[in-house]
Amino acid sequence: MKRYYFISDELDELGVIERELQGHGMTKPQIHVLSQDDDGLAHHHLNDVASLLRKDVVRATAVAGVFGFLSAVLVMSFAVFSGATASIGWSPFVLLALVVMGLITWEGGMWGIQQPNSRFKRFQGALAEGKHILYVDVKPAQRSILMSVLERHPGLKSAGSEESPNGLLISAENGAQRFAKWAP
Repeated sequence: MKRYYFISDELDELGVIERELQGHGMTKPQIHVLSQDDDGLAHHHLNDVASLLRKDVVRATAVAGVFGFLSAVLVMSFAVFSGATASIGWSPFVLLALVVMGLITWEGGMWGIQQPNSRFKRFQGALAEGKHILYVDVKPAQRSILMSVLERHPGLKSAGSEESPNGLLISAENGAQRFAKWAP
């Protein structure tokens, strides 16, 4: 999947675009609006970006988790090579390794929750000016649909594209929605 970003001044126009894209077969999990106007997003019934995903908590926690794991490996390596396990056993070192890994991972998450999402940092200026960011995750076959809908909205400014990290997540959300409609 590929993600396309667009900047707009009008939430009304973004509402129309979202409905048109859904009318052409795109699903709600593929379309998001990032804005500092949470009330406006709710009023226009736009699919906003979850507050957790506005921050860099997921990426920072994952990176810190790697460092936490490496630190736990260092603790266990010290236990093995120092010979301390012969006198005091494995339990204190295993517990220490788990605590070190958990604390470093947790600290990474705490740092990440204070930072804007790294994918959205480039839009901080536009958001501060009161603009809104529309991003759409599309499959290659849906690109022509996206472009045809956007041709009818010249007020939308293209802001780039990138590979989408959410292909699997979008498929899961779509499946859950289909299941919810099917289930009695």
